[in-house]
Amino acid sequence: MAENLDANYARAGYHHRLGFGRKPALILIDFVQAYYEEGSPLYAGVEDCLASALRVLDVARRIGILRVFTNVVYRPGGVDGGVFYRKVPALACMQAGNPLGQWPRGVAPREDELVISKQYPSAFFGTSLAATLTASGVDTLVITGITTSGCVRATCVDTVSHGFIPIVVREAVGSMT
Repeated sequence: MAENLDANYARAGYHHRLGFGRKPALILIDFVQAYYEEGSPLYAGVEDCLASALRVLDVARRIGILRVFTNVVYRPGGVDGGVFYRKVPALACMQAGNPLGQWPRGVAPREDELVISKQYPSAFFGTSLAATLTASGVDTLVITGITTSGCVRATCVDTVSHGFIPIVVREAVGSMT
C-alpha cells in the first residue's frame, strides 16, 4: 500500500515546528471586499476567517507589535500585473478604484500600520516587506489572510526564504469554496 502524503511528509521531518522567535509582526493578507461580496468573481464566503483575523489584530494592537496589511492593486488594464493578471481574469476587479478592492467592514488600517499594495501572490515579491521586517528587528511573521492556496501560501514560502519564521493562524486563513 502506498504511503499517504501526510505520512510521507512526517517521515521526512516536514512536521517539525520552529516555534516563535523573539520579535513577531502580524500580516493580514488581502482582506478586501472582493472575497466578501456575493456576486464578486472572487467571492470566497470566508467571513469566519475575517472575524478570527480581526481578533488577532486586536491583540497585536494591544501588545504593540508591527502590523502589516496587504492588498492587490493594478493599474488600468492590468499593465503591471504580468502573467498572473493574464492567468486569472477575475483579478480585473482589483484595478485601482474598483470598490471590490477596498477594505471590508471592520478592516481599517490605522496611521501607524503599514499597507503594502502588491500585484503578485507573495507579499514579499516586488515590495519592501522583507526590508521593513529586517529594519524593525522582526524574526517571526504571524500570518493571516486570503487565499490559503494562493497568496497566503506564496507569502509563507517567501517568509522562510527571507529568513523569517512563519506562524500561520489556522482559523484566520481561508480559501474560496
